[in-house]
Amino acid sequence: MSVTSGTAPDRDVQAPRPGAVPSRADGVRLIGEMSGSGYRRPPALVRRADGQVLQLTPLLYRVLEAVDGDADHAVIAERVGRAVNRRVGARDVEVLLDKLRPLGVLRLADGTDPAPRKANPLLGLRMRCVISDEDTTRRVTAPFTWLFHPLVVVALVLAFVGVSFWVLFEKGLAGAAYEAFEQPSLLLLVFAVTILSAGFHEFGHAAAARYGGATPGAMGFGMYLMWPAFYTDVTDSYRLGKAGRLRTDLGGLYFNAIVSVVVFGVWLVSGWDALLLVIATQLLQMVRQLTPLVRFDGYHVLADLTGVPDLFQRIKPTLLGLLPNRWRSPETTVLKPWARVVVTLWVVVVVPVLLLSFVLMVLTLPRIIGTAVRGVEQQWAGLGAAFDEGDLALSAVRVLGIVAIAVPMAGILYLLARMVKRAVLKVVTWSSGKPGRRAVAVVALLAVLAGLAYAWWPEGDRYRPIQPGERGTVQDALPMGASAPRALPADTEAAPVAVAAKRKVVLPQGAALPTKGKPIPAMVLTPVGNPTAPRLVYPFQRPEPPGPGDNQAVVINTTDGSVQYEVSFGLVWATEDKVDNRNEAWALASCQNCATVAIAFQIVLVVGKANVVIPENVAVAVNHTCVDCLTYALASQLVVTLSGEPDEAAKAEIAAIWGRMTGLADRVQGMTTTQIQAEFDSVKRDILTVLQNHDPVTTTPVPPSSPTGTTGATTTTTPNPTESSSIPPSSSTSPAPSSSEQPTTSPPLSEGSSAVPTSP
Repeated sequence: MSVTSGTAPDRDVQAPRPGAVPSRADGVRLIGEMSGSGYRRPPALVRRADGQVLQLTPLLYRVLEAVDGDADHAVIAERVGRAVNRRVGARDVEVLLDKLRPLGVLRLADGTDPAPRKANPLLGLRMRCVISDEDTTRRVTAPFTWLFHPLVVVALVLAFVGVSFWVLFEKGLAGAAYEAFEQPSLLLLVFAVTILSAGFHEFGHAAAARYGGATPGAMGFGMYLMWPAFYTDVTDSYRLGKAGRLRTDLGGLYFNAIVSVVVFGVWLVSGWDALLLVIATQLLQMVRQLTPLVRFDGYHVLADLTGVPDLFQRIKPTLLGLLPNRWRSPETTVLKPWARVVVTLWVVVVVPVLLLSFVLMVLTLPRIIGTAVRGVEQQWAGLGAAFDEGDLALSAVRVLGIVAIAVPMAGILYLLARMVKRAVLKVVTWSSGKPGRRAVAVVALLAVLAGLAYAWWPEGDRYRPIQPGERGTVQDALPMGASAPRALPADTEAAPVAVAAKRKVVLPQGAALPTKGKPIPAMVLTPVGNPTAPRLVYPFQRPEPPGPGDNQAVVINTTDGSVQYEVSFGLVWATEDKVDNRNEAWALASCQNCATVAIAFQIVLVVGKANVVIPENVAVAVNHTCVDCLTYALASQLVVTLSGEPDEAAKAEIAAIWGRMTGLADRVQGMTTTQIQAEFDSVKRDILTVLQNHDPVTTTPVPPSSPTGTTGATTTTTPNPTESSSIPPSSSTSPAPSSSEQPTTSPPLSEGSSAVPTSP
């Protein structure tokens, strides 16, 4: 339903000859005054042949009503005067007819119908394709009107509520999803029923309009925003009262409920759990349709409740009306006080939401494109494999997957192109013939282009596909959002959880199964709190206990709602011929709403010449079925070679610096990971300064994993940690990568720093 006001932009309209008899254009319908209007003076509605509904003032409506193709200006004036109880002359009628002609409701002077410019809203339905004309719609929807009898409505709604509660809170959808993906033919059936139910949704609108006495129009489909959508022309429902219009608005949701009840009945007979997914899709469709921000059913419900046919046309007057000098201007006071309050609240919510949505769409478009490309590649590979195996059902599912990815992407690009085109045309019109405005427009255009180039330039991982473990919050989409440090959570009391008994043991997805001839060294992590959860076998051995001179922090957390962490610091004076000190941080988790942190920091001071120097610095963070959890491992190591043992003063200074680590262990809970690494770096720098001051010449840097004392430095780093809110069942292992690089300066150190977050 699209409604515009009774004013139109200036255009060339052929004026009638003096004394000519005016007549209405073909297909013009007089709907009448809108009942339950939110305007102080209710508008009268007129529908053109192209389906556009216009709002006219009562006087203009009476003039158009008096035009019948036989009455001249004098007769029309007499009819209008009696209707409005005012004196109206032929000259007045001529002026009023001049206001109606640009609206496309009157024939031209040569007797032909005009070709009026139809409204082209940005958030309107595009590329319409008619499936059913008005006569066909009336015939096919007539058998469904009995469903709106009050007793039938109550019975079906109660049945829908009961079915929805049972599916969501008793039966669940896990078995349905498993069965659907195990049997692609059932998944195709779910897709087909879901698409048909979207068309049946439109039957609900049309049948509701017929039940109230209105005549539904054409039915078809088009593009709305970025996705195909069905539509039904029910503009004739404006002749109904508020209750009839609301019934029409909610008729589609009511028919979604009917689909859910019918599918439940089919499930009772067939036992196919996959069909229960259709009930879930109906619920999701109903929730989406109730959104009042764009022209879904919720938008029309709000429009009919307030009696304001087109809320989007009220955005500009409402925003201007918020200014102190425009609060009582005529264009802002046309609504009744209560309607103005509701519309104002809607405007102050929808405008920021739409603007933010547009900004986020622009900023995240590279990531969305990267994700879509990867998704299409995966579906295409799966299509080839399914086709080679002769599995036609799975091949069809893969094709649907490609379409489901490609169509929204095309819709996004089309929407952006339309927005750019409209903005450019408005700016050109606004600045036409005015050099000052044109200069401002050019500067603004250059600024926008620079911003788009910054947001879309293909560098780094800007087009990296979205990963399963990413949160996708608003701040993550902003330019600096992903680099914000996160504090480690404070300790919470761990709730007692019973350990489950027997569980199935599974390997990570894609891992080879162990055999007697090829056993796999593994560590079994047993999740708790979920009796059905499998044990996970990680393809690595549990770390050996630390040996002499080693430093190790190991945390295994399987308690829901707990915070478990271990911090281990070590300062080692190595005087042996072989230096192989290990510094390890292991954080392993399988729990919900939990935090698991392991931090290991080691400084190795090698006194004298060692023939073999192979220190190891390891950080591993792994989780399994970890929901709303933080799993973080940080390992940082500094190795320094000295020509001789420092004097007592240097040892005392080093001991004092190292004493700061005790306080750090107590403060670590309230610190961010960036702050913790900064503390480690500070201790390293201070110790190196002491050593350089007491032994500036003979102190020699030695890289780890080097059998000789060659000069060099090794730095091991990984990205900052991220918090995981929902991790798939498959395991994740993130060992610290290593890279060797020569520093620009030559501090006497061989340093390793590994920070490993969880990653799916």
